[in-house]
Amino acid sequence: MKRGLLRLSAAALFAAAAATSACAPTHNYNGFLPDRNNAEIPDPQVGVDTRDTVVQRFGSPSTTAVFDQTAWYYVSSVQESVAFYTPHITERHVMVIRFDGDTVSSVEKWGLERGRLVSYDNHVTPTRGRELGVLEQLLGNVGRTSPIQMEEQGGRPNQRN
Repeated sequence: MKRGLLRLSAAALFAAAAATSACAPTHNYNGFLPDRNNAEIPDPQVGVDTRDTVVQRFGSPSTTAVFDQTAWYYVSSVQESVAFYTPHITERHVMVIRFDGDTVSSVEKWGLERGRLVSYDNHVTPTRGRELGVLEQLLGNVGRTSPIQMEEQGGRPNQRN
């Protein structure tokens, strides 16, 4: 009796361990990630570093300023997902490097706390024209095609080449 209870409890522990390990979170790393083997890559120095040294150290930027090329943005984020739940962002780092000519004029770092939620409008933009009903869609082409013309002598339909 004790062996049966011991086997049952061992099986229950094994099932619980398997269930909890299956729900372990997975992390997705997106965007600019500095080499994780290095302790820390130093930030660009204002007035010392140029565009070339920034590209050598950090690579090409994630994005640049839209209207003028005086700001480079390096963006990275870590997204965590558990089982079938909606993934959520756990870390976000944005480094903005501004240039005055060819040299670095300022360096700013932002985190997840500065982020904003953007609510998207899910309404549909109407298009021109009229909406077709089900019957109009099914029977719309009836009568629009020319009838099959029969050859006068052979009684077979014309074949087009």
